[in-house]
Order: sequence, then structure tokens, then C-alpha cells
Amino acid sequence: MSGPRPVVLSGPSGAGKSTLLKRLMKEYEGVFGFSVSHTTRNPRPGEENGKDYHFVTREKMQEAIDNREFIENAEFSGNMYGTSKSSIEDVQAQNLICILDVDIQGVKNIKQTDLNPIYISIQPPSMEILEQRLRDRKTETEESLQKRLEAARIDMELSKEPGVFDLVIINNDLDEAYEKLKNVLIEEIQKVQDAKK
Repeated sequence: MSGPRPVVLSGPSGAGKSTLLKRLMKEYEGVFGFSVSHTTRNPRPGEENGKDYHFVTREKMQEAIDNREFIENAEFSGNMYGTSKSSIEDVQAQNLICILDVDIQGVKNIKQTDLNPIYISIQPPSMEILEQRLRDRKTETEESLQKRLEAARIDMELSKEPGVFDLVIINNDLDEAYEKLKNVLIEEIQKVQDAKK
């Protein structure tokens, strides 16, 4: 795959990935692109098919996985999620930095490919703060909240393994976390901006 190096962003739900990404994409408009993931879960209010996710049936997704069309896939809370090779190529073809928002299992799967991305983990300052952030969203049942917290515990442990991530950002202060994120990506950002001149 040619084009700018993709960015693999990982971290538990509620760590602040979406907030940091929105800020990055606002400051550097026309530099980043999202690979749109596939999922078998139902759309949430306001989510658009093809923009937020490709919402597909379990059968269709399994067929694509069997055909090796996915660079990573995982199952969470009874739903399948995954990133197709074509969704990454679509972004790179536009000379954009492709952002992949994946879980820790996805990171491990991508490590076995030839993608060569920049691996970044966004972590919460503590489990307590993460739990509060998730509760404040008011989008989870108690059961799904507990599942997310358990997944987060595992994610936080695995993010400490040496060599898994190029950078681990503890999102204690949003401005500080954003500066760290921007600094690790500035070289790729400049390549994209220079190509547009």
C-alpha cells in the first residue's frame, strides 16, 4: 500500500480517542481520513451507514473475513467489528493519513501485516476516571458498562507491554494529550501538506 503511513489509534472506550481525533481533523483539515470500519451492530441515533460504519449482516461480514478482505476484526459484546483492506486503500489513494481506530486485539492483528503504521495508545488516567466518563455518557446499560470496563482493564495492562505502541498517551489533560498526539504525527502531516502544494 502506498501513500502516507497510516495511524493505528487504540485505547479503551472513554479514554478520549474521538475527542482528540476530532480536534486533529479540525486543525489539519484535508490531511487525515478515516478508514470506515464494518460492524454487525445496529446504528446508534445519528450514525450514517458508510460514514460512521459500514453496517452489515453477520453473514456478509463473515464471508468477507473468510475471503481475507479484512486487515483486522474482532467480536465485542456480541457484535463483529473490522477494518477492510479496501477502506484503508480508499483513504491512501486520496493521499491522506489513514486513521484506524481499533482495539488491542486489532493492534495485534495489524502487527502481523505489512501495513507499517504508527501505533498510538490513548489511555485514561485511571479506571475510576474512565468509569465516570462512561457513566456520564449515559449510553450504556450496567451490563455493557461492566463489559467495557473489563475490556479497558485488559487494554490498559496490554498497553504497558514494551514494543506494542510507538507512543502511549495518558489522557489526563486534553491539551497536553493533544500536543503529544500532534508531535508524533507532525512528520507525516507535513508530507501530506507538502504534496498538496
